[in-house]
Amino acid sequence: MTAFRPGMLAAGLAAVCLACPAAAADSFRFASIDGGEIDLADWRGKPVLVVNTASLCGFAGQFDGLQDLHEQFGDQALILAVPSNDFEQELANEAEVKEYCAMTFDITLPMTEITHVRGPEAHPFYAWVKAETGFVPGWNFNKVLIAPDGSIAGTYGSSIAPESRRIAGQMQAMLP
Repeated sequence: MTAFRPGMLAAGLAAVCLACPAAAADSFRFASIDGGEIDLADWRGKPVLVVNTASLCGFAGQFDGLQDLHEQFGDQALILAVPSNDFEQELANEAEVKEYCAMTFDITLPMTEITHVRGPEAHPFYAWVKAETGFVPGWNFNKVLIAPDGSIAGTYGSSIAPESRRIAGQMQAMLP
């Protein structure tokens, strides 16, 4: 009989998690800025691009590219904006964020409530991304692309535009 040692349970759980990583992305839900929730399980089988945003960031012009992708892909993919004040560049509350983004960028794509994307209060989706890949948003407008099978297809920094070939091209290739 093998004696129990610290770490054995964690190693066993890690092995179980590695056996089913595709299901993990489907298990996350975000509070919607419009009320209710955005359930990633509703997008199973389709590409999902999750982007931490901030209204007052120098990269906020990328909202135009995100909106363009939302219009281009329609219901074939989810483009999800996750407003965050982790870098102290977001407005004070959800109502202000929603109004600013609608008036300034004509945003109709889904948005979450203001959400932590790093640190001990990070949303479980971002904690999962960190655990799976080591990626933590280093600034606003970092992107996480989820493949139709629920796996992480890529992570991208602020300087990679959403409409770039690296992101939009990869999403296009994922469509049936």
